[in-house]
Amino acid sequence: MGRTYAGARLRRLREERRMSQAELARALAISPSYLNQMEHDSRPLTVPVLLRLTETFGVDPGFFSERDTTRLVADLREALAGELAEARVAPSDLAELASKMPAVARVLVDLGRRNQALAERVSGTADGRERGPGRSAGPPRSPHEEIRDFFYRRQNYLDATDLAAEELAATIGIRPGEVVGALSARLADAHGVRLSTDTGEHLHHYDGSTRTLHLSSRLRPGQRAFRMATQLALLEYGDGLDQEAGGDFAPGTAAHALARIGVANYFAAALILPYRAFHTAAEEVRYDIERLTDRYGVGYETVCHRLSTLQRPRLRGVPFSFVRVDRAGNMSKRQSATGFHFSRGGGTCPLWNVYEAFASPGRIDVQVAEMPDRQRYLWIARTITRHRGGWGEPGKTYAVGLGCELRHAGRLVYSDGLDLGSGSAATPIGMGCRVCERLDCPQRAAPALGHRLDVDENRSTFVPYPVAPDPADRP
Repeated sequence: MGRTYAGARLRRLREERRMSQAELARALAISPSYLNQMEHDSRPLTVPVLLRLTETFGVDPGFFSERDTTRLVADLREALAGELAEARVAPSDLAELASKMPAVARVLVDLGRRNQALAERVSGTADGRERGPGRSAGPPRSPHEEIRDFFYRRQNYLDATDLAAEELAATIGIRPGEVVGALSARLADAHGVRLSTDTGEHLHHYDGSTRTLHLSSRLRPGQRAFRMATQLALLEYGDGLDQEAGGDFAPGTAAHALARIGVANYFAAALILPYRAFHTAAEEVRYDIERLTDRYGVGYETVCHRLSTLQRPRLRGVPFSFVRVDRAGNMSKRQSATGFHFSRGGGTCPLWNVYEAFASPGRIDVQVAEMPDRQRYLWIARTITRHRGGWGEPGKTYAVGLGCELRHAGRLVYSDGLDLGSGSAATPIGMGCRVCERLDCPQRAAPALGHRLDVDENRSTFVPYPVAPDPADRP
């Protein structure tokens, strides 16, 4: 393998785990001076050290590769779009900043997003859309956006929570086909909680005064099990929820409350789909999602979401990215165990097969896609539909996508019959038209940032926004 210099990422990871150089050096069985040299890029990471790092920190080896900066570079391009266009900053400069000084790059990303939010608020005020009393001129980021980043920073895997849920599953006897019974018994025996079927508007409601968990009659068995498991997480793992959420968010804030719910939902999925048993089953069927839904009696989306969390050290599954979008392109869920970048500003690539899935409801669509950095992925997409139950009542339709780097594709049943070795078989996609570097894409919906348009009234092209040659490139 080539030499890997990742001092900044190594130092950041150590500081995030609050370890001294001496403590990490002992864990890696190297001297503190050797570690110091690696952190300052005086020495490369060796294979033995890299393997010990993945075991110590529970991260994929790809974390220390250059591809780890892909998402950060894309965030810089997206958050500083106008500034970069005016300054004509080269992509290589952004890559070097993200690689050598990731902390500084993140500060710039945060400042850029705050500036965009302020500009949008000022623009709204100028248009007559006045702010309400007490609203600030520079709104904070959406709490839901903060929760997505909360899970992304953890590569969509919470080790303590996952282990606690697996231990509880073994204690109460969670097995396929017997989940609802086991959860009902635990709720009743350990907490005195009784179940009630509700025909109202709520999917579930827990009344602490009567210790009654009301579940909608419209919930399918798998959905009922998930709601029951979530309530168990709140009752039995409250301290763990506070510990996970409190590491990033102040108690009493909306983000803290949402983080508690997010971790409780994670616990619920890990309880009804215990890690070791589910990982073994996934490997046996080569990640065939529909066979897993049949075996465990849960929904397609639940299985996809759980597959994206199989990143336990020494027992890893395929590192997946998970996404859920609607017909309008709104991305309501996005999590990743890899460096795949999801655009925050909407307008994701229309060539991505998660949108093609709407043309064939219920059928799984498979795509080999290539990003502008030439990294290729295998994406699986399918629609799911949720109805409230009555005739004429509006339902919700989403496309759920699950993707992995092409190097893992052979472990998936969906790769059978595909040409994985030829780059010509891959569909070129990007991170959204605002920041995409594919200048000749006929599907582009916005001009390329940092490039002058070639406007000529006497001709037209297949490319919607043709780019004029850069004078600096001429001999």
